[in-house]
Amino acid sequence: MSRDPFNLDFAALRTLRAVHANGSFSRAAEKLGLTQPTISYTIARLREAFEDPLFVRQGIGIVPTDRCNEIVAQTSELTDRFEALIAPRSFDPTTARAEIAISCNYYERVVILPGVIRLLRREARGIRIRIIPSTVYGREQLNRSESDILLGPIEIQEENYYRRGLLKETYTCVMDPSNPLARGPLSFDAYLAAPQVIVNYGGSFRSRFLTMLDAQGASLNNVMEVPSPSDIPDLLRGTDLIATVPTRIARYFGAEVTAIPCPVPAEISIVMNWTARTHLSAPHSWLREQIARTVSEIDAG
Repeated sequence: MSRDPFNLDFAALRTLRAVHANGSFSRAAEKLGLTQPTISYTIARLREAFEDPLFVRQGIGIVPTDRCNEIVAQTSELTDRFEALIAPRSFDPTTARAEIAISCNYYERVVILPGVIRLLRREARGIRIRIIPSTVYGREQLNRSESDILLGPIEIQEENYYRRGLLKETYTCVMDPSNPLARGPLSFDAYLAAPQVIVNYGGSFRSRFLTMLDAQGASLNNVMEVPSPSDIPDLLRGTDLIATVPTRIARYFGAEVTAIPCPVPAEISIVMNWTARTHLSAPHSWLREQIARTVSEIDAG
């Protein structure tokens, strides 16, 4: 006889969501701080209640059934809002103790986070920040509760997400100071012909200047791809290579490179995303405000 679904609790639904997000009982147990037998027992209860296997073996892993996907989609907002409901409302940054995970990439680590960390060391020494690379998986990291805040050029428009615009950014071309193109200005034709180092973050994401070139039917002379701008000055040194990077990154490189305006007038937006799970949490709300405050000071400077 199947269990009554109305006897289920939020903890069981949270477990189902964790297994669904991580594709593994053991990884879900690790994320939730539970034992694997506890996870297995909870999923067995849910299977009885919903009269569905929920997960089936495929190769060496598990995959959710269609019914499982439907249940997770329908209950995720409920569990997020319940977590938000029980989150403490009072908050004193000088005495608070919390760990908050931020998912982001090189740009945000260089441009935004140093000011945030300085502010935290002045005003909230008990808040611990854990930074994880988002690459192109920031949305999934939020869903799996691996991160609490996603910073980057991605704006998640789906229901149950929140967002706040932070920065507008343009692109700049950088090269070794000995490169003949460093005398500038750089024409569009010369830009297309120049051998380029391209930052490829992976997945389907493409930098805005590349999508604008695609729309024009134009393409760059791509001779190298790298996963991050971090090593670009070393790669350009003593070569005829150029790279197109966000303008604030070009400034960060300083005298290591010569920077000239990019002939593609592309603009990107850096956005802060989070979910209903932390929307009403006092420590998270406070930190989000401090991130916005730090960014406003960057713009003012």
